[in-house]
Amino acid sequence: MSERLWRARLGGVLCLALLCPFSAWAQPAPETEATATQPDALDETDDGGWNFDDEDDGGWGFDDEEESVETWGTLLRDQAADIGLFAGFAALTMVSFFRKSIPLKFVTFGAAILYMGFAKSQLISVVNIYGAMTGNMPVFRYSIAWYLFAGFTIVTTVLWGRLYCGRVCAFGALTQVMDQVVPARLRVDVPGWLERRAAWIKFGLLGATLSYFLVTSDITAYRFVEPFWMFTRQGTTAMWVGLGVLLLATVFVRNLYCRFLCPVGAFLGLLSKLTVFRIKRWNECSTCKLCEKKCEWGAIRGPEIVMTECVRCDDCERLYADTSKCPHWLILARAKLSGKTS
Repeated sequence: MSERLWRARLGGVLCLALLCPFSAWAQPAPETEATATQPDALDETDDGGWNFDDEDDGGWGFDDEEESVETWGTLLRDQAADIGLFAGFAALTMVSFFRKSIPLKFVTFGAAILYMGFAKSQLISVVNIYGAMTGNMPVFRYSIAWYLFAGFTIVTTVLWGRLYCGRVCAFGALTQVMDQVVPARLRVDVPGWLERRAAWIKFGLLGATLSYFLVTSDITAYRFVEPFWMFTRQGTTAMWVGLGVLLLATVFVRNLYCRFLCPVGAFLGLLSKLTVFRIKRWNECSTCKLCEKKCEWGAIRGPEIVMTECVRCDDCERLYADTSKCPHWLILARAKLSGKTS
């Protein structure tokens, strides 16, 4: 045997020895007759001898991980925290509303500012109104909490009026808290004739903004008609300056934005014309001005409560229930007393 042939055979043995540990994982298919007679023939699906197919795992013997199947159970589980927190906030809102409790109302304000505002940055926006008009809404299965929030807003507005504006909106809650903190001597009472005319501005802004969206499909303009972006803490220098001016003006004119400038408030005001459970009025309300003077929203005009402006703040309703202040109860008490003495 020649030395060259001996070295070649020795090299082959060494190669087999090195490859032996991998032979348990990589076991090529046995040669067929076709491959034996045509060792160099490759077809279009040839994988270079590694025996890969579409389901092959590279010869490593790993089981394929099962693909996660999206079900309503997994979707609800993933969103359970958001759904539960909003349900708790909605329950707090309704309890404070039905109890007519001032402390509970301010607890609701705090929850609206901290949770709905800074934590979630979740407010109804004019962009949502535009989305509803054009059918461009969030995907329901991934936004269940948001749809509960939007549904809560619509249903409560139809049933009781602008409850959202009076308790749920984080910016409205912030300005109402400011109104309690700012000294009353700094506030300016807007004359009735001016207040009634200025209230139309928000309806003009609603129409103008939606028209702009429909023409341009550019929704970024919402930041110039709504200050709600402040809860994301992301804005340009000009936007922060404008917000500062608005809040400074709110020190002097209570609830300035909500009363005169908010397009969402305008939309909910229009929707509140359908309100089912309106505020009760007594016969004496035609002549009594007590509630009208107490109302901070300019929503009481003589015997009429203007539903487009009323935010169900409870001030007049607490007066109605006060038997020592409301003329209705005083007149009944006098009539009862005179009936006993006669």
